[in-house]
Amino acid sequence: MARTDTAARVVPASPERVYAALIDPDALTSWLPPEGMTARFDHFDARPGGSYRMILTYDDASGAPGKTTAASDVVEARFVELVPGVRVVQAGDFVSDDPAYAGSMTMTWELTPVEGGTRVEVRAENVPDGISAEDHAAGLASSLANLAAHVRSAAGHDGGPAAP
Repeated sequence: MARTDTAARVVPASPERVYAALIDPDALTSWLPPEGMTARFDHFDARPGGSYRMILTYDDASGAPGKTTAASDVVEARFVELVPGVRVVQAGDFVSDDPAYAGSMTMTWELTPVEGGTRVEVRAENVPDGISAEDHAAGLASSLANLAAHVRSAAGHDGGPAAP
């Protein structure tokens, strides 16, 4: 049965700065991987209909085997919708021989200006059965915390509000 997971956090930056971090491959490799993983892109084309191929590598694969290899997850994704400062929608597929990871998962990143920055809500729809709800919640929370730290460290580059 298709599952939807959500997570949200207020990050100390303007929606424009957060949006930039969602579509810049260098920014994404610094904040998107959850704790215990690193990322790199084989290719990245941020435009509606554009695509990317991301390789996530586990720092220690012994506790959580990868979906593609013992130590990695490979995601092939396409950008469905890009609304600057508002929303990024992408559909991604894990490269895996395991049917538990089959199907396209849609990730929607919704940005709402609030006091103190931007509320970032991520909604993952059609989450593959092989990803436990507990692990996914922890991964989404970790990525959002990393995003907040990333925009905090980049504060001042666009003249937007800095984090306390």
